[in-house]
Amino acid sequence: MKRILLMLILSPLLAFSQKTIIHCGKLIDVKSLQVLTNMSIIVEGKKVSAVVPGYQDGAKGDQVINLKNKTVMPGLIDMHVHLESETNPSAYLDRFTKNPGDIAYQALVNAKKNLMAGFTTVRDLGGTHVVISLRNAINKGLVEGPRIFTAGVTIGTTGGHADDTNGINETFKKDLGPEDGVVNGVDDAAKAVRQRYKEGSDLIKITATGGVLSYAKDGMGAQFTEEEVRAIVKTAKDYGFKVAAHAHGAEGMKRAVLGGVNSIEHGTFMTAEVMNLMKERGTYFVPTVIAGRSVADSALIPNYYPEMVKKKALEIGPIIQSTFGKAYKAGVKIAFGTDAGVFGHGKNAREFELMHEAGMPVLEAIQSATLNAADLLGQSQNLGSIEVGKSADIIAVEGNPVETIQSMSKVKFVMRDGIVIKNVN
Repeated sequence: MKRILLMLILSPLLAFSQKTIIHCGKLIDVKSLQVLTNMSIIVEGKKVSAVVPGYQDGAKGDQVINLKNKTVMPGLIDMHVHLESETNPSAYLDRFTKNPGDIAYQALVNAKKNLMAGFTTVRDLGGTHVVISLRNAINKGLVEGPRIFTAGVTIGTTGGHADDTNGINETFKKDLGPEDGVVNGVDDAAKAVRQRYKEGSDLIKITATGGVLSYAKDGMGAQFTEEEVRAIVKTAKDYGFKVAAHAHGAEGMKRAVLGGVNSIEHGTFMTAEVMNLMKERGTYFVPTVIAGRSVADSALIPNYYPEMVKKKALEIGPIIQSTFGKAYKAGVKIAFGTDAGVFGHGKNAREFELMHEAGMPVLEAIQSATLNAADLLGQSQNLGSIEVGKSADIIAVEGNPVETIQSMSKVKFVMRDGIVIKNVN
């Protein structure tokens, strides 16, 4: 009887002390930009408890995972996704036919695709309230998916890239306001940020210029005054928000950077002046090269986009890669982001190949999707590298990406918060 009582007392303690030991043939240190060999990562609960040379033996009851023939690295972070949607020729009709429940189920599927592709954390930059609910469900353990930081409803101007009534019949058109994410003036700007806080967003996204896929003719023009941007950023700081700015044209980018945003997304027609301003102010560039390539490719398919959108896709899409190359060489800070949803979710790693083509070394590209991305998120204390005390977000790929960048698309192992999600030999 005493023995049974002792076991009942000790069993929770024994379970807590059990470790997961990961044997890594190659381990990418994203801080030093080195590939270490023959290493062990010790995971206890949700955290990394040690990173040591050699293949450490486990005690009785410990789980040992053999990744000796893989390249191990921190879980990847995609700083620009849209979980609620995925490109298709019916996208412009979907907003009239799909209910929130339809969108929610699609978002869940898309989120899982990102996770299985090695992206253990994503930053969702604009949609409905559905992604906020999805984030909450994942955090509660109700469904499986990546860690989500979401902007919720994007903030734009009347007729701008984030005005959802662009191009629709008068019967459905209405004058949207701050509650809907549409602002005109400084007071509206502050109210829109407060509304996002009320809804549970993690950050703010604005559309500083026109965009490609919105049903509006201008994809580049500035759509906020500098004063409006400043009002958004000032209010965002009060609520602990960072601000991401979608921008294609240089004038809108300049106003956004001067207004104090934390990142420029896309940055297609970024000038040397804007690059210098971004360097001075520490503004990140999230290039989304694959999105530009994808929309240009889709525009060549008959009837894939409306004619107005097709024109913008062909004009803007092919330019982003060369702009990224110039910005990288100029020393602008880079955080990895893809705009997944504009292309198929789960194919995010193709961005690494395009970044490398434009001149960025492989390890720096991986660093942009780990250490840099965590910094832009404001999560450096918990994410972005495999270090003691940080979340056990760990992935492994087949082969060595330093030698073959396509290895980044061959994710064989995914662990998020110490739980193995995928382990394929």
